[in-house]
Amino acid sequence: MAVYKKTYRPYEGVLTPGWSRFWVLARYAFADLRKSRFLTFFYIASFLYPLICALILYLRHNTAAIGVLKFDASKLITVGTTFFAHLLGWQSMLAFFLAAFVGPGLISPDLSHNALSLYLARPFSRAEYVLGKMSVLMFLMSLMTWVPGVLLFLLQGYLEGWQWASDNARIAWALFAAAWVWILVLTLLSLALSAWVKWRPVAGALLFGVFFVAAAFGAAINGIMRTKWGHIINLSYLVGTVWNSLFDLKPGDGAVFFGVPASEEISMVVCVSALCAILLFCLYLLTIKIRGAEVVR
Repeated sequence: MAVYKKTYRPYEGVLTPGWSRFWVLARYAFADLRKSRFLTFFYIASFLYPLICALILYLRHNTAAIGVLKFDASKLITVGTTFFAHLLGWQSMLAFFLAAFVGPGLISPDLSHNALSLYLARPFSRAEYVLGKMSVLMFLMSLMTWVPGVLLFLLQGYLEGWQWASDNARIAWALFAAAWVWILVLTLLSLALSAWVKWRPVAGALLFGVFFVAAAFGAAINGIMRTKWGHIINLSYLVGTVWNSLFDLKPGDGAVFFGVPASEEISMVVCVSALCAILLFCLYLLTIKIRGAEVVR
């Protein structure tokens, strides 16, 4: 067919820097998420527990409030490693529900509508596509987990004295590192399920199954075989073991929802290796699905 009117002109505007190009996907994903009232309400409500913790920290050091309320808030709770570990455990459990709601809808619509070829036909690599989708969950869950924990640590250090913050600097590092272990596991697992299961409710249900059904199955293996190696398929146990090492907690004193029974410890090296294997397997599943396709007729 002859072309008589050559009206095409190349784009001459400002180009997005290559290092931040993946953030375009996250920006549009956040715009879609803001349309959900339920998600907005849930996300705001998830900060209620850190707010209560901040209030407790304030009351412990406010003599006027102690006189009015006629009780010493320092006797209510001891602020230490266990306090921050339980805070992170509660917030991480809420982050799990967030990932189950948001994660399945990040990749599956692109696959079901054959939109990946449109993304990858542009100066946009597969790694940037996955990173753009991951950044949505990583940003939201970071604000829910380690960011409130570190802010509360700084508040406690300001109220108690910077000597306390210096002596307990390990807690701040443990909050940051432990939260990122959980964030990476949740993010890659939810994206892998989103890539392989195109129906969003089923993908969300599978995420629950991976955690709760696998944990029950592992407990059944331990009971039948009289062993402790059934915990190797229990993700909350694996993450809890890593958390106990980071926070320097004894088995039985771990974070809420991530407890490790005192008589059923597994080597830290084994737990880290199992988590790394799970992360690599999720990346492999994403590598298989995230690729451009060309249809030749």
